[in-house]
Amino acid sequence: MSLEDLQQKLAMKARTSPPLGKTVKFDLGADGALRIEGQTVLVDAGAPADTTITMTRVNFEKLLAGDLDPTLAFMTGKLKVAGDMGVAMKLSSLLED
Repeated sequence: MSLEDLQQKLAMKARTSPPLGKTVKFDLGADGALRIEGQTVLVDAGAPADTTITMTRVNFEKLLAGDLDPTLAFMTGKLKVAGDMGVAMKLSSLLED
């Protein structure tokens, strides 16, 4: 799945969820980054965010598909959080199918 495909899938979820009130960046390493601002999702590697979640693109695809539990991913090191942990915890409602 391309970064643009991931952006579209995440944008559909963001539009149907309450706004997080903060900016969130998904850093997918060499594959790029996605940023959530309100209910908008941008392909963006450079801008700062309140919370940055770092993971591989493959694990991000699994997370969006519901095949990877975010809490388990964090506990096993497949997902790392920098910044506001409260925002990261709110993401579970956005990521649910």
